[in-house]
Amino acid sequence: MEYRRLGASGLTVPALGFGAGTFGGRGELFGAWGDTDARQARRIVDLCLDAGVTLFDTADVYSDGASEEVLGAAIRGRRDRALISTKLGLPTGDGPNDAGSSRARLVSATEAALRRLDVEHVDLLQLHAFDAGTPVEEVLSTLDDLVRAGKVRYVGVSNFAGWQLMKSLAVAERYGYPRYVAHQVYYSLVGRDYEWELMPVAADQGVGAVVWSPLGWGRLTGRIRRGRPLPEGSRLHRTAAFGPPVPDELLYRVVDVLDELAEETGRTAPQLALNWLLRRPTVASVLVGARDEAQLLDNLGAVGWSLEPDQVARLDAASTVPAPYPYYPYRTQEGFARVNPPAA
Repeated sequence: MEYRRLGASGLTVPALGFGAGTFGGRGELFGAWGDTDARQARRIVDLCLDAGVTLFDTADVYSDGASEEVLGAAIRGRRDRALISTKLGLPTGDGPNDAGSSRARLVSATEAALRRLDVEHVDLLQLHAFDAGTPVEEVLSTLDDLVRAGKVRYVGVSNFAGWQLMKSLAVAERYGYPRYVAHQVYYSLVGRDYEWELMPVAADQGVGAVVWSPLGWGRLTGRIRRGRPLPEGSRLHRTAAFGPPVPDELLYRVVDVLDELAEETGRTAPQLALNWLLRRPTVASVLVGARDEAQLLDNLGAVGWSLEPDQVARLDAASTVPAPYPYYPYRTQEGFARVNPPAA
């Protein structure tokens, strides 16, 4: 396993982390990802730890809290070998304080997550979304209290816009609050929006990307190709509306190249797609999920080797889409990016 610093922090994380969204099986959306129970989860955690995958990511909304419960049970007795990351902020009920990042919400949600995980602290606490209704100063001062109390080691965010992340970092700098060291983002060969604004901010400010859905919401598993319908029973049938949209032609263009490279290298499509991500600037860890051992072992095969430069170039070309404003004029932002690419 490869290991990297998480942003500008001193925390070392594995290049591949495990996303425990498949643990639990409750609820219509997050529960549809999988229904792994504690016994099965313990076996998956065994395989991860044996492979050097020490980062386990979950959230309070995954399976209505059951993901945290199952993960906590699965790592019991080897807490010292695991880094636990959880997220909070999305709605978990209908009450007025059951969502967001207010002081009341952050404190109560963190305490509840610690109880479900059955741990004394989490290594990384991330805000699942930006709360426009709560002052940034209130959010960060509360996170500061949680860090000082020993309940949280590092803080990060997920799904923030560039200005939201930058404003938060500026407030942290001004008052001496903990800086966000991680940004959990969607990034894949069929979803490269992260590169335009969030990647330059991350490179400039020392924020490591923790990538969710690196296979494009299940579209790059090798089961979807031109002229081949999605298999019956695929979870994508039930969850596609909730995931990032992908134009069919972009998907097929990328899959065509993945198929070519699979023939050349003997690697699977998921391994190729994950390996491409692992070489991108600012990426600290890529979260892989698995509903069974075979899927996990295949994903773990994405490390320990590298695509050749010409193979990377072919994937780059297939996955490139027109740049949005203000990035599309070649003489402005994109031109600068080419001269001064973001640091790794």
